Amino acid sequence: MEFSDTYKHSGPCTFSPDSRFLAVAVDSRLVIRDVVSLKVVQLYSCVDKISHVEWAPDSEYLLCAIHKRSMVQAWSVSQPDWTCKIDEGSAGITHARWSPDSRHILTTSEFQLRLTVWSLVSTACVHVPWPKHSSRGVSFTRDGKFVAIATRRDCKDYMNLLSCQGWEAMGTFAVDTSDLADLEWSPTDSTIAVWDSPLEYKVLVYSPDGRCLFKYSAYDNALGVKVVMWSPCGQFLGVGSYDQVVRALNHLTWKPVAEFSHPVAVKGPMTTVVFKEIEEAWQVDMHTLSFADSPSDNRRRVRYNVADLPVTVPSQKPPPDKPNPKQGIGLLAWSADGQYICTRNDNMPTALWIWDVSHLELAALLLQKDPIRSVAWDPIHPRIALCTGTSQLYMWTPAGACCVHIPLPQFVVSEIKWNPDGTSLVLKDKEAFCCTFVPVISEFDPDTEGDELK
Repeated sequence: MEFSDTYKHSGPCTFSPDSRFLAVAVDSRLVIRDVVSLKVVQLYSCVDKISHVEWAPDSEYLLCAIHKRSMVQAWSVSQPDWTCKIDEGSAGITHARWSPDSRHILTTSEFQLRLTVWSLVSTACVHVPWPKHSSRGVSFTRDGKFVAIATRRDCKDYMNLLSCQGWEAMGTFAVDTSDLADLEWSPTDSTIAVWDSPLEYKVLVYSPDGRCLFKYSAYDNALGVKVVMWSPCGQFLGVGSYDQVVRALNHLTWKPVAEFSHPVAVKGPMTTVVFKEIEEAWQVDMHTLSFADSPSDNRRRVRYNVADLPVTVPSQKPPPDKPNPKQGIGLLAWSADGQYICTRNDNMPTALWIWDVSHLELAALLLQKDPIRSVAWDPIHPRIALCTGTSQLYMWTPAGACCVHIPLPQFVVSEIKWNPDGTSLVLKDKEAFCCTFVPVISEFDPDTEGDELK
């Protein structure tokens, strides 16, 4: 694997949807780089430090949210002289996002007073009062024709459906939640999943006309749902909860077809491969000893060792007297083909569980030395990249796993993101980033890629 030089950043780093550009925020400047050469293509100056960057779905425009000034600035890649500025004044702005047509921007004001749809074509705007959340509670259909917005008034949660063509209201109906946490359209655009806050285990499935198709609750009188995610095909709804179990609900019966638990002692199945990260001294072959590789060489290397079952997963017990306990399924993500789910149990922060949905069993378990910081699936292939805040990049495929040393001085990876075409990754340190260009899946050999020095 090849790594680029490091470049400065102050927060957001995101690839364009067409995989051609990388947008990087550096204080008040927005730098657009070519993905292959990393040369600067465009440079824009905003009025203050950039809080959030988002590409339009057509990769033609970008928005920069400047929360300090309650302002949003939009830019065009192909037309450097074109610009747009949105100022909410005293209402403030806490979040901004694009609509699927790339010609409207949705902003949420402070204290969730209103959600505003701004048109870049006609300069008109539409207001939706009392949105439930600033960055959550808004979901578009896959075809971009409709949007569902969670609102709250008179101590009751509602769902507002709008047409994205003219932003007319299509309907509003109450949802049976005590404190709605989020909602999400299914990939087939036929149903909407809604789930309650962690204080109550409740997952509801609604049709677009407001009918509640199913209510699901796995247990009562305990902390409930923590994370929910649809499978790419829309046939399963993955629900992770505080009881350390992931449940996959079938889209036909809306009942669990599988429950994936995360025990401390993993005994099987026997097809499960356990990869345990180890650190060891670099072995020098005395027959090929060179001046650089002397017997006193104190270099170390990190690699995976395949452990035998059963294994014990390191676990932490959260303090009972503190809020927001680090317990339960904090990470749940589907592979692009929908065959695998990766999960992380927050009271087992060094373990990544990879489940084979087609066989309803644990396919692999990755045991790291340090807590896992970031995990990302390849958008094209069944391949995972993860980091633990060290100078190592870890990767897993159904063929195996590897540890790759990043040959950059004083660079530790705290966050990773894939390019949408799956050819490269951006690796973020606290104040710098680099890119690595990943071999295609047919050329990726975990045995050779993992042979790196630390």
